[in-house]
Amino acid sequence: MNDEERRVAGTAVRREVLGAAHVDRAIESATPLTEEFQDLITRYAWGEIWTRPGLDQRTRRILVLGTLVALGRWEEFRMHVRAAVVEGRFTPGDLREIALQQMIYCGVPAANTAFEAIREVLNEMR
Repeated sequence: MNDEERRVAGTAVRREVLGAAHVDRAIESATPLTEEFQDLITRYAWGEIWTRPGLDQRTRRILVLGTLVALGRWEEFRMHVRAAVVEGRFTPGDLREIALQQMIYCGVPAANTAFEAIREVLNEMR
């Protein structure tokens, strides 16, 4: 795959995973400072990694959510929770299981914050 093919494939997967509105906002808000970053994540993260055949999208979403809990990246976690519910059809029960699993490996405080973030996102979506 060349860069343009990765860009096209990455844009398509990024829209599937995060939703078209989110991707459109990210692209439209790009500035001369951030446009190369947006292109790089579209080609590499989305076009090269998320398109690989080794894992399905659901598994990749679970890994991303768990990693974001481990890293304490709560803004990004909230975004991926919202996308998992809307685009990935995750249930509150699915999200609960991810937070409980992470509690064992990342600690109770991380899981506590994850549950709070999940609750907030689900309430915002009502």
